[in-house]
Amino acid sequence: QVTTYMERYLSVSKRHEEDKILTKTMINNYAKNNLLPPPEKKKYTKEHILTLIFIYYFKNLLSISDIQALLNPLTQLYFNEDSPYSYENIYDEILNLAKGELEDFKEDIIRKFAKSNTSFPEAKKSEEEFLHQFSMICMLSVDIYLKKQIVEQMIDSMSEIQDKEKEAAKKEATKKEAAKKEAAKKAAAKKELLKKEALKKEAPKKEIPKKEIPKKETKK
Repeated sequence: QVTTYMERYLSVSKRHEEDKILTKTMINNYAKNNLLPPPEKKKYTKEHILTLIFIYYFKNLLSISDIQALLNPLTQLYFNEDSPYSYENIYDEILNLAKGELEDFKEDIIRKFAKSNTSFPEAKKSEEEFLHQFSMICMLSVDIYLKKQIVEQMIDSMSEIQDKEKEAAKKEATKKEAAKKEAAKKAAAKKELLKKEALKKEAPKKEIPKKEIPKKETKK
């Protein structure tokens, strides 16, 4: 089952042992919100699993609407599609990028930790540890907050472009439909005209009676 697999695969990321990684209700909600494409013959594919992993990580940071804006183009373009980049290829690439960031992340944490330990130099010994931890948490939170704002701005920009593309596609479709209707209207008018002309040709011609010229009477 999907929930069992996800529980096993992502259990290391749980904060508390009793936390649920994924439930059937969650899956249904994701499907209702168009975050997850419908299963094929009630079976979930590898692409479904990868999408659920993306959702699991994004939902801790982004709103449902933001996740929609981010994942919908991905599923539309690459979900079970024969394209240069398969859904699995994309996931693997993102995973490798994330792994490459780990070393920089560790160095950044060490730097922030060292910096937080220099804060509040005049604090009492009994308060020092708490204030240092508070400083560290605040520094990490500011980092998360600023990065979250950048992510949201990028998603807003993507959504704006997608909306413009949808509007342009809608206008083009309306234009094509109007042209189609106009062409059909002209074709119908032409057909009607040809029909009238054919009937006119087939109709029997009426003979115009000749006027008899009265004969002049001859004088005797």
